[in-house]
Amino acid sequence: MLTRDALRQLPVRHDSLIGIDSDGCVFDTMRVKQREHFHPLIIRFWNLQRCEKQFRACAEFVNMHSRTRGSNRFPALLRTFDLLAEYPGIRETGVTLPDTAALRAYVNSGLPLGNPSLKLEVERTGDPELRRVLDWSLAINAEIAANMRPVPPFRSALKALELIRASSDSIVVSQTPEEALAKEWRQHAIDGYVDFIAGQELGSKDQHLRLASAGKYADCRVLMIGDAPGDLFAARKAGALFYPVMPNREEESWQRFCDEAYTRFLDNTYAGAYARGLQTDFEATLSDTPPWQT
Repeated sequence: MLTRDALRQLPVRHDSLIGIDSDGCVFDTMRVKQREHFHPLIIRFWNLQRCEKQFRACAEFVNMHSRTRGSNRFPALLRTFDLLAEYPGIRETGVTLPDTAALRAYVNSGLPLGNPSLKLEVERTGDPELRRVLDWSLAINAEIAANMRPVPPFRSALKALELIRASSDSIVVSQTPEEALAKEWRQHAIDGYVDFIAGQELGSKDQHLRLASAGKYADCRVLMIGDAPGDLFAARKAGALFYPVMPNREEESWQRFCDEAYTRFLDNTYAGAYARGLQTDFEATLSDTPPWQT
């Protein structure tokens, strides 16, 4: 397993650093992972068969169409259950809604959210609901490793990775478990385009960026590429610039990165009005309010 110290000690080859999200950004995997792997296992582990339609509506909104798109699996699960509890007519289905007290405490604990820390919390508390979350999370990893069919990278993302490799240091910045990330990048023979692959075990995305960049790069020489508001938040928290890969406009976004945005970044003309315009466009694509509440 890669370590935080290894990320902190990453050698500097260039005068700039690019952090790159993976799911939904380099790979068009968001829908497949959610609909075919995450959702069925959540339904099975929490016996939500009687409200499958309502659950899937909540889960898809949280993970694909809202400002929590691309977030860590544990806060996303909690947000989905919270929305499900408020869904119109859910009580009439007779379903037993999940008990979220222990999951909420874990999500708000300040711990790095991943299976290792969750396992320690299960051992410390002995809480059966937290054990169910851990069993589900481990089952998700096993299910994806065994059964998810390969999804190729976006074509224009490959062009961008080639450009980045020539002129910037680069790391994968993700809340996907490291093992699954490394497998996916190796499977498509693109792991050599980046210097490091950081998953959820090494902390949050802003922590990844800070560990890799602290004391190494000048202001405006670190850029985060992502498809979710959490990526923008991570960039801001780490003091980095942000380039958005627009949901449902991924190829177009990567091509624009190749054609103009990366050149601007290298030339130090990215920050300011250009970056603000991209962020405004990006923030308008996602919502906080699910459609059934409007």
